[in-house]
Amino acid sequence: MFKLYRNFKKQDWVFVALIMGLTVLQVYCSMTLIDFLQSLIKSIQFLNYHNNPAQIGDEFYAVFVLLGQDDASRWAALAAMDLSSLGLDASSISAINSIAVASTGEIWYYGGLMIGCAAGVAACQALISGLASFVAADLATYTRSRINEKVSSFSLAEISRFSTASLITRTTNDIENVQMTSLLMMRMVFAAPVTAVWAICKIQASSWQLTVVTAVGIAALVIGLSVIMALVLPKFKINQKLLDRLNGITRENLNGIRVVRAFNAEDYQEKKFADVNEKETKVQIFTGRVLSLMNPLMMILMNGISLAIYWVGATLINGGELDYATLTAFMMLATQIIMAFVMLLMMFIMWPRASVSAKRINEVLETKIVITDPKEPIVPVEKGSIAFKDVNFGYPDASDNVLQHISFEAKEGETIAFIGSTGSGKSTLVNLITRLYDVTSGAVTINGVDVRSLRQSYLRSVVGFVPQKGLLFSGSVASNVRFGAPSISDDEVKKACQIACADGFISEMEGGYGFVVSQGGTNVSGGQRQRLCIARAVAIKPQFLVFDDSFSALDYKTDRQVRDNLAESEAAVTKIIVAQRIGTIMDADRIVVLDSGKMVGCGKHEELLRTCPIYREIALSQLTKEELGL
Repeated sequence: MFKLYRNFKKQDWVFVALIMGLTVLQVYCSMTLIDFLQSLIKSIQFLNYHNNPAQIGDEFYAVFVLLGQDDASRWAALAAMDLSSLGLDASSISAINSIAVASTGEIWYYGGLMIGCAAGVAACQALISGLASFVAADLATYTRSRINEKVSSFSLAEISRFSTASLITRTTNDIENVQMTSLLMMRMVFAAPVTAVWAICKIQASSWQLTVVTAVGIAALVIGLSVIMALVLPKFKINQKLLDRLNGITRENLNGIRVVRAFNAEDYQEKKFADVNEKETKVQIFTGRVLSLMNPLMMILMNGISLAIYWVGATLINGGELDYATLTAFMMLATQIIMAFVMLLMMFIMWPRASVSAKRINEVLETKIVITDPKEPIVPVEKGSIAFKDVNFGYPDASDNVLQHISFEAKEGETIAFIGSTGSGKSTLVNLITRLYDVTSGAVTINGVDVRSLRQSYLRSVVGFVPQKGLLFSGSVASNVRFGAPSISDDEVKKACQIACADGFISEMEGGYGFVVSQGGTNVSGGQRQRLCIARAVAIKPQFLVFDDSFSALDYKTDRQVRDNLAESEAAVTKIIVAQRIGTIMDADRIVVLDSGKMVGCGKHEELLRTCPIYREIALSQLTKEELGL
């Protein structure tokens, strides 16, 4: 938790220091308010005795009656007397003198001071709340930005390690837990120890008997809340993991809603969700029931302590060892101490939950990024060349390599294609080009330079990537095409769409290029979505175009037309095509055949038909011998 506080800015630390100063001022005003209340009560008592001197005592009243004609002259004469001659002690003499000069002015005076102190407490609390809210929100905003920035720099390996659902939970729910705990800590917990220490110091000077009663009550309160805390703390970590799982299932269900409905799997998905939801509910019910014991326990103990204080206090008053004003002040101090301990214990309950969340956040922030920019990046001189040099690659924690000894080369303007059975490593291979993963051994070079020696921003600016699963973002058609090149003109957007054979259906949409695409592109067809993805890649004017099985969503006619447009308009661009269709790649300058991560053939279409049995088998499964010219 404290690691996250390193994210505080200088102004945040200034505000925290100011909060602590205001907290001390608030406690001072609260304690002074109690002193003024005690003086107010005494002023009321003294005024009552001033107006009714007979209540002070028969022996004193007999002397009082002999002093003059009316009460005013008698009090004046009494104030001028040597009261020690009446056999009174020093405290009694002081009280009699105070009674002699008592007036309603003192009540107004101490009442006004109490109002001033109360206003000071309110002002301090308002300022503390405002500053604490700002600091906590600033911490949450900055931490959320750091997580987003960190996740954006993750390679696929780091994202797979955490899972998307968990990263979402850490960015939302976990940060909210930390923010709320930090807010309450600055608003309450700073005040709790100051109040407790200050009140304990004052309370000890009042009555040791009442101090013992208060100490016993606080001990019982601490024990009771500690038991509750011990019961609920282990459940907090379980709760966060269940939230991760709930988010994952919900996201999976929404993303795969078409598949779920196509297979009538709603009941299966609902049962899977219900199982986790039920576990989450049980955890929440358990913690809720245990925590629900806190209020009754606090009320019973606080009222019990109050009753004990008044009981013992009444006994002390009857014995002449205590006055009512002191008892009232003591009661207020005891309440302050109890509430301070309650706030501390409440914080001890919230803190572990926030600590679990903070630990999960720190795991993301402290994750070492595998793929980073070089300290001294190289700027390539060549243009349009790509080569794999004896590349081997294995996924993190995997025992075997999924790509083994891959070597090929393509020059500017050439088209190189990859084909092979499912799981042969085609998509993995293109991920190495854009450095979503780094090779285990060997080297991938772009324009004659190892991709590990290039800035990632440069690498991805020269590579237009079209993924296997077309993904669009919420916004207009034009904004999606401009995604990688925000500054291009409308004419350039339209030209990119024409190359991708997307201009026709865009013009038929309501609003044309201003048509609003929903998140993920769910309001357009698969083929339309894929063509918009191709247009997006073309729009950045790359040196390389990488198609990861991107033509499979297109019909044969559109597939052919898009490739012809690319050959004509993007003749200088090097094209890397992963495909399943022989028809898509048969015109490529070079075709690489993969099988179980190994190159089993490399050459032109006609050459591979003669020399590569696997390629021949794939070709014959799609086209007849006559179509293949065999």
